[in-house]
Amino acid sequence: MQGRDSFLKEKKVLFITTKNLDYIRNVQEIKKVKERAKEYVVIGSYNKYYFFRLLVVFVRILLTRTKDFDTVFIGFAPQLIVPFWGWKWKKSNVIIDFFISLYDTLCYDRKRVSAESTVGRLLYYLDKKTLMAADYVFCDTNAHGKYFIEQFQVPEKKVHTWYLEANDSLYYPMNVKKPKSIRNKFVVLYCGGVFPLQGVDVVLRVMNILKDETKLHFFFIGPIKDKNLKKIMPISENITYIKWLSQDKLAKYIGMADLCLAGHFNSSIEKATRTIPGKAYIYQKMGKKMILGENKANRELFEESDQVMFVQMGDEKALADKIADTLEKMETFHNEVNV
Repeated sequence: MQGRDSFLKEKKVLFITTKNLDYIRNVQEIKKVKERAKEYVVIGSYNKYYFFRLLVVFVRILLTRTKDFDTVFIGFAPQLIVPFWGWKWKKSNVIIDFFISLYDTLCYDRKRVSAESTVGRLLYYLDKKTLMAADYVFCDTNAHGKYFIEQFQVPEKKVHTWYLEANDSLYYPMNVKKPKSIRNKFVVLYCGGVFPLQGVDVVLRVMNILKDETKLHFFFIGPIKDKNLKKIMPISENITYIKWLSQDKLAKYIGMADLCLAGHFNSSIEKATRTIPGKAYIYQKMGKKMILGENKANRELFEESDQVMFVQMGDEKALADKIADTLEKMETFHNEVNV
């Protein structure tokens, strides 16, 4: 993003986040604050429970002399901070990372409440109030920025794109030996938080289509809790399900993968076309082959290549064919090398 560093350079910065401090976006932003700010203080928590993190953050804001800072940078979910604590930094420049819209996420992505309901209108109000109170708004893609400008009438000059970055101390090219049981198999990996916009149902159906392909082995890393998803989970000796991994262990599994499914693959949630999946940055950093959903956000940074492939969102047959085609090309390559 052009000019991003000028917002932080030689400033006294108070950075606040309600997401755990080791979250990928927080790591990226705190690193930049440390590099550019004259002085800085970070308010956040590593506690795994959101309520306790929020409590810690609120108490620390209350006890912090915010007038000592000329810039207040609020990371994840500024909607939970700005409308309630904005009075403490009226004379400071306010930067927010509008990584998600509560209104869009809860009303259209996860469909928890109706956009026309009282709660839906409150979420819209919180989003808009937060955006209007900020001097600078960071978002993760140009597509998302355009949505915020149009949906919430945010002045265009406020909005700046800052793409996500993978933590290169954890994610980097590595050669990881496959377990003996799958040493001669083509390993396909999917990992994620199993949210609707990721198109997990599409991935599970693809695994079902290819479950008897003995040359393949799938690793599905993520907690499947939804009853409807559990009903379509294919069971096969060619599939391994893992509920959760620490980041360092996840990096090892990605390291052994021949192909990674990045997404997003959901074709019914419009937000899926405006975001680049965080795992795509990780796969890119680790030099892995990956398949992305064909959409405007992914096209902002990625082009079709030997390492990056695109597939129509919502189409499990197209995704299955792409995986099979990639396997065939890899086999052809290895046969030619060994001739």
